[in-house]
This record gives sequence, structure tokens and C-alpha cells, in this order.
Amino acid sequence: MATLLWIIAVLLVIAGIVTLLRGGILAGIVLIVLGLLIGPGGVSLFA
Repeated sequence: MATLLWIIAVLLVIAGIVTLLRGGILAGIVLIVLGLLIGPGGVSLFA
């Protein structure tokens, strides 16, 4: 389960960075924050 959450978190952060580069500042920030919250070391939403 931890590995799956880590993969989802990485994908969210990458999607956030790509969104920021394409001009979607608010959506990019939201995706990055969600990725940091879900990922290991963050506050897991499923714990």
C-alpha cells in the first residue's frame, strides 16, 4: 500500500509541475500539494 501511495504522489507532483509549466498556476499548486500530502513523509489521507 505504501508503494502505491508513493507512486500516486510522484505522479501528482509531476502532473503539477507540467501544469505549472503550461500556465495553470492554481491547478499546478493544488496537484503538487496533494502529492506532498499523500506521499511518504506527508500526512497520508489513508492512514
